[in-house]
Amino acid sequence: MSDTVTNLSSVRTSVEHANGLPNAHYIDPAVFEEEKHALLFSQWAGLAVAADVPEPGDAKPITFLGMPLLLLRDKDGQVRVFQNICRHRGMILVEEPRKIEGAIRCPYHSWCYSTKGKLVSTPHVGGPGHNTHDAIKRDELGLLEVRSHVWRDVVWINASGDAAPFEEVHAGLITRWAEFDKPLYHGGSDSRFELSVTTNWKLAVENYCESYHLPWVHPGLNSYSRLEDHYHIEKPGAYSGQGTMVYRQLKGDGGEIFPDFEGVGAKWNEQAEYIAVYPNVLLGVHRDHAFTIVLETKGPEATVEHVHLYYAAPETDAKLRAKNTAQWKEVFEEDIFVVEGMQRGRHADQFDGGRFSPVMDSPTHCFHDWVAGKVEAHRGATKAAE
Repeated sequence: MSDTVTNLSSVRTSVEHANGLPNAHYIDPAVFEEEKHALLFSQWAGLAVAADVPEPGDAKPITFLGMPLLLLRDKDGQVRVFQNICRHRGMILVEEPRKIEGAIRCPYHSWCYSTKGKLVSTPHVGGPGHNTHDAIKRDELGLLEVRSHVWRDVVWINASGDAAPFEEVHAGLITRWAEFDKPLYHGGSDSRFELSVTTNWKLAVENYCESYHLPWVHPGLNSYSRLEDHYHIEKPGAYSGQGTMVYRQLKGDGGEIFPDFEGVGAKWNEQAEYIAVYPNVLLGVHRDHAFTIVLETKGPEATVEHVHLYYAAPETDAKLRAKNTAQWKEVFEEDIFVVEGMQRGRHADQFDGGRFSPVMDSPTHCFHDWVAGKVEAHRGATKAAE
């Protein structure tokens, strides 16, 4: 258990009376370590997108909260996640993104693994010229696979391996967006970017959840999608966010537009939704494109936002894609000073977590309550195991 035990009772009450999470949840290394297990390892957290490994054999090493992982598309096209270590002496297997042409070979002693994680070669393991040994059971020494699931191209992982199935945890959201259960086509190199932000990852979630800040932080967006055009989305224990009733479809100089996702209902003509899927994935859906933001936490006060844009067709107008990427990048960059400012504010030692607007902040309070509940459950389980 963390050396810093925060009191979360004031968080786990109604939005009218609740305070936000205590400062320690944004700046204290001990609480960060506690949350790593309570909120990220034990849940279905976003790791990357499947578009990061588009072809069979593509491999990308990723460090997830200090854990070396390997995102890999196997020879049959299935996306898998393994611990990026050899079962022999724990050597890192893949240092840079690359194509696995044959087997994954450990650079230390040349043990080799298939793209499905099977140990296939152990040269000289029984002495010079002897590539087998009775004590080395290859079937028991494959790569350590991390439980994973792909939905909306996001590669979700459950590092602890004991969460309920993804489809069960997020059944409500899967049903809510059933009309968008269509193929997603990543826009390519012009449809991805990263933002490095000096803030705790939770503040990025909190800011994304609500529309309250639009008039002051996003004046361009607010000029047509006004505060009163938005509505709250809340599913306690799973996700929260906001929607708009006045989505304006992007047009090119000659009136070009992106093709719509086939079969979406008429309500989506001018409606769009933006949902934070707990813990660390931010999703947006529109009639003609979607986006994903995977929040990579680098420490208590550092986050990288990995942004990806998707379309309904594999080929779309390049100029329009670039325009759409630039537009969203501008919007997301407008939020940086806010989340960084709130992060600096968490060093004011008399700040009590703040109060919520009962009307405007309920999606954010929904997230705080989820965080507090998971942390308390983790503390209870840890104490019971002592």
